[in-house]
Amino acid sequence: MNKFTLLPLFLLVSGVLQSQAQENLSYQKPPAEILELLEAKNTPAVQFNRQGDKMLLLERPDFITIEDAAQPILGLAGLRINPSNSTSIGGVSYAGIQLQDLKSNEVHDITGLPANPRISNLQFNADETKLAFLNAATDGVSLWVIDLATYQAQRIGDFFVNDIMGASAFWKDNTALYVLRIPERGTAPAASLTPTGPVVQENLGKAAPSRTYQNLLRNESDVRLFDYYLNAQLSEVQLDGQVKDIAAPAIYRNVSKSPDGKYLMATTIKKPYSYLVSVGSFPYQIDILDQSGTVVKALYTAPLAESVPLGFDSTVPGYRSFAWRADQPATLYWANALDEGNSRTEVPFRDEVLQLAAPFTAAPVQFAKTTLRYGGITWFANDYAVLSERWRANRRVKNSLISSKDGQEIKVIEERSSEDAYADPGRFILTDNDFHRSVILTDKGKTPTVFTTSDGASPEGDRPFLLKWNLMSGQKDTLFRSRGEWYESPVSFKNDGTLIISRESQTEVPNYQRVALKSRKMTPITHFTNPYPSFEGVHKQQLSYPRKDGLNLTGTLYLPKGYQKSDGPLPLLMWAYPREFKTADAASQVKGSPYRFTRISWGSPIYWVNRGYAILDNADMPIVGEGTAEPNDTFVPQLQANAEAAINYLSDAGYVDRKRVGVGGHSYGAFMTANLLAHTDLFAAGLARSGAYNRTFTPFGFQAEERTYWQAPEVYTTMSPFSYADKIKTPILFIHGMDDENSGTFPIQSERFYNAIKGHGGTTRLVFLPKEFHGYRAKESVMHTLWEMDQWLEKYVKNKK
Repeated sequence: MNKFTLLPLFLLVSGVLQSQAQENLSYQKPPAEILELLEAKNTPAVQFNRQGDKMLLLERPDFITIEDAAQPILGLAGLRINPSNSTSIGGVSYAGIQLQDLKSNEVHDITGLPANPRISNLQFNADETKLAFLNAATDGVSLWVIDLATYQAQRIGDFFVNDIMGASAFWKDNTALYVLRIPERGTAPAASLTPTGPVVQENLGKAAPSRTYQNLLRNESDVRLFDYYLNAQLSEVQLDGQVKDIAAPAIYRNVSKSPDGKYLMATTIKKPYSYLVSVGSFPYQIDILDQSGTVVKALYTAPLAESVPLGFDSTVPGYRSFAWRADQPATLYWANALDEGNSRTEVPFRDEVLQLAAPFTAAPVQFAKTTLRYGGITWFANDYAVLSERWRANRRVKNSLISSKDGQEIKVIEERSSEDAYADPGRFILTDNDFHRSVILTDKGKTPTVFTTSDGASPEGDRPFLLKWNLMSGQKDTLFRSRGEWYESPVSFKNDGTLIISRESQTEVPNYQRVALKSRKMTPITHFTNPYPSFEGVHKQQLSYPRKDGLNLTGTLYLPKGYQKSDGPLPLLMWAYPREFKTADAASQVKGSPYRFTRISWGSPIYWVNRGYAILDNADMPIVGEGTAEPNDTFVPQLQANAEAAINYLSDAGYVDRKRVGVGGHSYGAFMTANLLAHTDLFAAGLARSGAYNRTFTPFGFQAEERTYWQAPEVYTTMSPFSYADKIKTPILFIHGMDDENSGTFPIQSERFYNAIKGHGGTTRLVFLPKEFHGYRAKESVMHTLWEMDQWLEKYVKNKK
C-alpha cells in the first residue's frame, strides 16, 4: 500500500504547479481542514421491514485502499468483474449491521457476522423471522442468514455465489432460498498472447447506430472469459445448507419466482454475442420452469439488439419488460412495440401489454394499449391497477387507473410534463398482499383511495409530503407536509395513524421520528450525532436570482464560519451540472431545500468553505429549448448567461470578488467548465473532473442530445470545447480516472484536450488516477484529487495576481 508524503513547500511552488513535463508524484493528502471532513464517520443507512416494526442500521463502509482498487478487474460485455470473487464492481455494500425494534426502540447487535464484512442484497423472508444477505470476501461471495429471534448470523452452505448479474439470491419460502452458485468450472481460460486471426465486424447495409460503450468484448479470448465467469448454477438452498440443483448451468440474466411460488421465470443469455454493444443487448431466452427446473413453457427468444432505432423514445422491436402480476398467483405480462420500436414511426398506439396465465398453454391475450411509450404497471391488491406511459420528446407522462380484470381505462389520473416538479403527486406507497408482493396501499373501503409521498417541490423549495388521494373523485388531502426550518421526509407509512419521517435542518443531522398524524406529536427513534463538528457555524442559504432573459435560477450558497460582509468579498468556487428543459417555466422552478443538513461526499466542492471560500453549489445551469428548438441549439450562450447571472448576483450582494471566481464540475459538469473557459472571461480558473470535451468522439448522441453528428454537425462542433482549445488561456486542471468506464468519457478525452491546450500555450495540468473509474473509489485517489484541486484553487483563484 502506498504511503502518503507531503512535498516541501518550495517544491510545490517551483516544481509541481509550474511544470509542464510529466511528473510522478506519490499520493498526497489535502489540508487538515479538508481531511477532517473527508474522514468523518457518516451516520448509518437505514432499511425498514415490510411490517414497519423493525429497522436495519447499516454501517457505511470507508473508502477502499488503492491496494484494493488495484486488484485485477475484467471488463467484459460492459460489465466490470472482480475475477477473484465473481462480483461486479461498484455495488453498494455495508460494513456492519444492527437491528432496531421500533416498538421498544431497543437496538440489537448481530453476533456471528463474518470478519470485515461487505454486506449486500439484504432480504427479509416472507414472515420476517429471517434476514438473508450476501457477504463479499476476497475469495468469494457467501450466503448468510440472520435469525431475528436470536440476532445470530450464520453462513449457509460452503459454496460461493455468482454475484455478477441478476438476482443472485432470493427467498423461495420461509425456509429456503434460490441461489445462483458458481459451478465446478476448473481454472479460468488463459488469455492467448498469439492472435488466431483478425477480429472482424460486418454490417450488410442495415443501419446500426450505437452510442459509445466501454469494456466491450474484443475477441474470442474475451468470449471464453465471459462464458467462464458468467456461468452459474441455479440451486435451491435449505437453511441447513442442503443444496438441490435446478436445471443446467447457464448465463442467467435474471430469475424471478411467481407470486404463488410454483414457477420460475428464467432469462438466460444466448449467443451470438456482440463486440458492438453490452450484455444488455445480447440475445436472451425466457423459459418458465416448475420448481424442479423442468421447462413448462419456452416463452420467448430475443435476438441480438444491435440495431435499435436512435432516439430516447425508441426501444427494441418485439417483446420486452417481462414481469409477474403482483395481484395474481402466476400470470405474466409484458410489452410489445407496435411501432417496431421506432419512435419516428407514426402509429395510433405505441405499445400493447400482453398477458399469459398459468399453465401457459393458451395464446397470450392483449391486456392494454398505450398511446405513449409503455412505462410499467403498478397493481392494487384487487380490482385496479395504474398504467404508466411516457414520451420523452415532449416530456409527457401519463398515468391511468385501469381495471385489473380487462385493462380498460377507467380514468386518466395524471397527465403532465415530466419537468413540472411542482405538479408531481409523488410515488405510490406500497404494501404487501397475500403473496407478499408489493401492491398499492389503499384506504379502507372500496373506492381506490391511495397514498403517495413526494419531495414536494414548490416555490419555497422542497417540502416533502404525504398525500391521501381519491383516484375517482380526484380529491387530494395532505396528511403531512414538512414545515418550518426543517426538512421532514416521510419514509414509512402503514395507514395506522402514524408516520415515520427523517427529520433534519441546516444544523441538525437527519434522525428518524415517529409522528402521530392527528396531534403531530413526534417520538424520536434515532439519536445520530453531527459527523462534522468543524462545519458548525457555516452559513448556508438557498439563493434565487434572475438570468438576463428573466429565467429564475437557484443555487446553494455557503459562507465560512463567522464571515461578515465587512470582511470583504471572498473568492468563489462555483460547482454545477447543466440540465436540459423544454420550457422556461419548468427550468425556473425552485430546486432543492434550504433546510437540509449538509452531507459532504467525496466529490463535493463544499470542503473549501473551511478554506475561506464562498461556495455556490448546484448552481442552476438550465439549457432551454422551447417548441421545435432543441436545448443544445443555444447551449453556449445559455451557459454563459447562467454563469453571468450567478456571478453578478453574488458580486452585487458583496459576497464575492468577481476577479477571483473558480468553476468546476464532474462529468457533464467538467464539459460545462471547459465550455465556460472557452467562451467567457468570467473565471480565474477551472476544475474539470472526468469529462468529455470532443463530441465527435460520441457521434450518435450524448447526454440528452438525440441527434447524431451528421444530423447536427454545427451543434457537435460548437458544443465541443476541444474546437476552441486555442482560445483557452484561463488555467484549467484536468483529473480523470484511468479506467473510466462511463459511456463517452474515455480518458483520451482529457488527454487530447490537455495536449491541445498545451500546444497553444495554455496553462493546464492533467492528473490521471491509476485504477480509478468514473467515480473515484480509493481513499488515496480521493485525497490526492482534493489536494490537486486545493493547490489549483489556492494558486489561481484565492491568490490570483
